[in-house]
Amino acid sequence: MSGGPPISLACFGLFGTAAQDDGMLERAFAEACATQGIVPGTADYAHHMVAVHQTLGEPPVAVFRGLFPGNPGRAEAAALSFERSFRAAIDRHGLTPVPGAREAIERLRESGVRVCMITGLSRRLLGIVLDTLGWWRLVDLALSPEDVPRGCPWPDQMLAAMLRLGVEDVREAAYAGSTASGIHCGRRAGARIVAGVLTGGHTRERLRAAGATHFITDINEFPVLLADAGPEAADVGGSGAGYTGEAGAGVPGAAVPAARRPEAEPFVPPQASASWIAPSRRVP
Repeated sequence: MSGGPPISLACFGLFGTAAQDDGMLERAFAEACATQGIVPGTADYAHHMVAVHQTLGEPPVAVFRGLFPGNPGRAEAAALSFERSFRAAIDRHGLTPVPGAREAIERLRESGVRVCMITGLSRRLLGIVLDTLGWWRLVDLALSPEDVPRGCPWPDQMLAAMLRLGVEDVREAAYAGSTASGIHCGRRAGARIVAGVLTGGHTRERLRAAGATHFITDINEFPVLLADAGPEAADVGGSGAGYTGEAGAGVPGAAVPAARRPEAEPFVPPQASASWIAPSRRVP
C-alpha cells in the first residue's frame, strides 16, 4: 500500500462538527415546511422531517426541491422561509461552538495546516454564522454552495478549497464532518482522511456507509489524527485496495471495507466567488 504526503488542508463541516445549532436548523426547516401547508402532527410532516434529517448537510434549496418535486416555485419559497427563520433564531439565541472546536482549529493552523469551513447554508447565512461565532479570522477559507456549481454531497466545495488554498495533491486533504453528504463530498474529492464525527448529524452506520475512513467522538481528536497521518500512512485516495479507518472512536487500525467507497463524480471547475479568505500568514 503506497504512502501519501503530509496533510496540508483540513476541511470541516459546520454544524454538528464545529458549531452547535441546538435544534435551530430542524426548527427552521419545520417552519419553512409549515409555510407550505406541512404542519406538525400530520403524516406529511413526519415524512418531510425524516427526509430533512436524511439530507442533512445538503443545501436547503436542494432539500426542498426533493420535498416538492416538480414545483420549483414552492421549493424556492420554502428555502427563503428557511433562511428567514434560521437567521431570526440566530438573532434570538446566538450560536456556540462545539467544545474544543476553536482550540482544535488553532492547533491545526499553528502546525501549518490550512483550514476550510464547508456548509450547505447560503453565503449570507454563512457570514452571519461566522460573525456570531467570531470566526472570520479563525479559518483560512469558508465556502457555501453558492461558491461552486454544486454543494454536498458533490465534491465541488472541497475541490474548490484545494484549488483556492494551493493544495497540490488531493491526498494532502482531510475532512471531518457529521453528515453523510459531507462524507460523500470528502471521499469524492479524493481526500486521504475522511473522518466521521459522532457529535451530531448522522449515525456511525450512516457515516460508515457513506465512506468514512475514521471515526472521532471529539473534534479535539482530529488534529491528533492528522498529525499521525504522515507519509507512512495508508493512501486511501488512489489505490482502490482498501483504506485504514477506525472500527470505533479512538481505536485506530481496523479496515473499513473498500466496497463502501462511493464512486467518483465528474467535477465542474468552481466559479469565481466572493467567499472570504483569511490574510496570508507565515507559519513558524
